[in-house]
Amino acid sequence: MSSDVILERLMQLHPKLIDLELGRIHRLLAALGNPHEKLPPVLHVAGTNGKGSLVAYVRAMAEAAGQRVHVYTSPHLVRFHERIRVAGELIDEAWLAEILEECEAANDGQPITFFEITTAAAFHAFAQSPADLAIIEVGMGGRFDATNIISRPALTAITPIGFDHTQFLGDTLDRIAGEKAGILKSGVPCIVGRQRSVPAATIAARAAELEVPLLRMDTEWRAAPAGSGLRYESARLALDLPAPALPGRHQFDNAGTAVAAAEALRQHGTRIDDAAIAHGLRTVQWPARLQRLVRGPLVDSLLPGCELWLDGGHNEDCGLALARMAEDWQHEPAALPLYLIFGMMMTKDATGFLAPLARFARAARSVPIPEHQSYSSRDAAARAADVGLVCVPDDDVASALDDLLVSEPPPMRILICGSLYLAGTVLRANG
Repeated sequence: MSSDVILERLMQLHPKLIDLELGRIHRLLAALGNPHEKLPPVLHVAGTNGKGSLVAYVRAMAEAAGQRVHVYTSPHLVRFHERIRVAGELIDEAWLAEILEECEAANDGQPITFFEITTAAAFHAFAQSPADLAIIEVGMGGRFDATNIISRPALTAITPIGFDHTQFLGDTLDRIAGEKAGILKSGVPCIVGRQRSVPAATIAARAAELEVPLLRMDTEWRAAPAGSGLRYESARLALDLPAPALPGRHQFDNAGTAVAAAEALRQHGTRIDDAAIAHGLRTVQWPARLQRLVRGPLVDSLLPGCELWLDGGHNEDCGLALARMAEDWQHEPAALPLYLIFGMMMTKDATGFLAPLARFARAARSVPIPEHQSYSSRDAAARAADVGLVCVPDDDVASALDDLLVSEPPPMRILICGSLYLAGTVLRANG
């Protein structure tokens, strides 16, 4: 039986897609023999923005050092298999189907969310394959996230915290940060990326309660652009490194946080030397994070001189990061006019995301996201109009792209953005 059929069946085991609590996964993991207690040293990553980039950097650094690395991330872009990387390789179809069926049998029809049972499946797979490091990304929040079943990670990390998933995590930065800080464990060091003052204070207060050593950006360590590269400094380490391969100013912060994590992991026997750190920064890959598409049918449809970019960011801070990139593009010697194609989930703040981008984009096209509860193209266009962005609703990305190429003078730079789900649709359509 294919994994897709099993995954569709697992979606029916709980009436709610998201229901944050730990009792159900405790029960299932116990039935599976507690595989989460048989993992190699764990780096547990929470935050609002930059989690995936941090995971990608640390994986690239550790693998450059010859380490075998398990990685669990979410959501996937094209195939579910992307979520579970076992000792450096995406889990293969036959083993994924086998693992899912074992978890389904152990669960015995009891209520459990899709994320909980698939998290258990990842831990079940990891426990059966030797590795040197496991990097586990929180799905949502932290305190009651299914991944927080790990009681004693080697290291935790919290990337920048902002507003997202407010219907589940709270509508203030203090409450959201409190949920993220739920991954802190007594005595376990935590790497903290750049934070606003309120989340920083919330994390520090929780860390003090648990006697957690904090390794904070601009306090215990620093990272900043230097010449054509990145300068990293801490009490023990000073490195001049290459610029991160992922584009955008914000990636210097993400890369610095990864270097801090690599440095801290050395204390737990994970050998990531300076050369591996540099190699990881140069070679890291993370699709749909300011990714320029360079081949495929969508690219083939472009006129000479046009560029097509893709980003899955979907909240106000992501909009700010994209706006900074758009500002940098404007300062290029032969700057191209920027146009947007965007679609967003109804649970997201579309005006907050679009507002920073509006002054850099000539115009936009809005699209729905297939098979998801997204804004209609007309509603999305209205949100764009609210922030002064001229926007025409369209049926899908391909027709929006065709419309831009017909109605606007080339050359141009086109950015498809607003949702990881939309990004996944684009990557599938583009091969």
